Amino acid sequence: MVNIYLSAVLPVLGAIVNLSTPGDYISFGVISISVANFVVVVVMTVIFIAAVFLPFPHRKEEGK
Repeated sequence: MVNIYLSAVLPVLGAIVNLSTPGDYISFGVISISVANFVVVVVMTVIFIAAVFLPFPHRKEEGK
C-alpha cells in the first residue's frame, strides 16, 4: 500500500522544483553560497533564536 502511495506522490514532488537547471548563487566578495543553502542557514538561525528566547513549559507548583 505504501509503494502505491509513493509512486503517486513522488512525480508530483519532483515537479515542484526543476532540478535540471544550475543553481542560483549569492556572492559576497570571495564568499559564494547557493540560494538553497542560504535559505537553510536562515531557517536554522531563526529556529535557534526562537529556541533560546521562547520559554520552556514548566509545571505549576502545588501548594503555593
